[in-house]
Amino acid sequence: MRVAPAPLAMAETYRAAPTGEEAMRGLALVAFGYGVIACADAAVKWVMPEVGPAAALVWRGLIGSLLVFILARGRGLIPVNRRLLAVRSLFHCGVSITWYYCWASGVSLADSYAVASASPLLMTLLAIPLLGEKVGWRRWTSTMVGFGGVIFMLQPGGELWRPESAILLVATAVMALTRIWTRVLTRTDGPYAIAFWLLLAHVPVGLLGLPFPFLWPAAGGPPPVLPSLIGLLALIAFGIANAVAQMLFARGFALAPIQAIAPFEYTPLLWGIGLGFLIWGEVPAWTTLGGAAVVIGAGLYNVHRERVRRAAERAARPG
Repeated sequence: MRVAPAPLAMAETYRAAPTGEEAMRGLALVAFGYGVIACADAAVKWVMPEVGPAAALVWRGLIGSLLVFILARGRGLIPVNRRLLAVRSLFHCGVSITWYYCWASGVSLADSYAVASASPLLMTLLAIPLLGEKVGWRRWTSTMVGFGGVIFMLQPGGELWRPESAILLVATAVMALTRIWTRVLTRTDGPYAIAFWLLLAHVPVGLLGLPFPFLWPAAGGPPPVLPSLIGLLALIAFGIANAVAQMLFARGFALAPIQAIAPFEYTPLLWGIGLGFLIWGEVPAWTTLGGAAVVIGAGLYNVHRERVRRAAERAARPG
């Protein structure tokens, strides 16, 4: 997809190759963003029986976009690459409502994240034609090893072998594409614009989903105009966390290469295991835990490679 031209100063800012230190900072931002989004997911999964997937999408968009607008003070929100920003936002809405539907259908947080762990391999593959990035054999190996752990978790007859897993796999492929588009958008647009328009798009898409019963609360009937006080607090926390995470992703993806970021797609699995156990008493199958150990190793190895790159960069500097 064609990227709209940016002003010269902005183009120089976004096209400059990040240093090793900047890449490490980008990885830290992305890692923190995944932790924040996992807490947001736990909040919305908890309130899902009360509001349903469609209303959750509306609340996410309203609260998240409002927070971004306040933080940006109304500035930096005019997009440059409008077409890509619009397409990415709509695709992301589809991913979100798919996840909400699966959670409402009883899929645990850890299991949904286990399926989504297929995203890093897809991101690595898509980064080659879409971003022109080069992937070294060491990172190829670590990413493939991590994906092997995902395959182990999805084995036939296992806990994850269910219809919702197939739906989540499709959503994961779309999610990988939106992650790549995030990197493309950072060449022309800032974090505020990227986060604001993505979150705002959730409002009309969620409203369009309200007439469909399969997107209503578990108890049946349309969602309430105002949820309970505890439910409302959970939705506010959910919206705020999403806004923060999207801004962290927008900045982090601008600094670190996709192949280095890709293994961090595995970290929500760890958050999901912990949060699922603490909130709902969910205990993943041993296959999920075994696969998690593999993907953790893959992610840690990529962090190690980034540190090696930074050390080599420092050694090469004069003085």
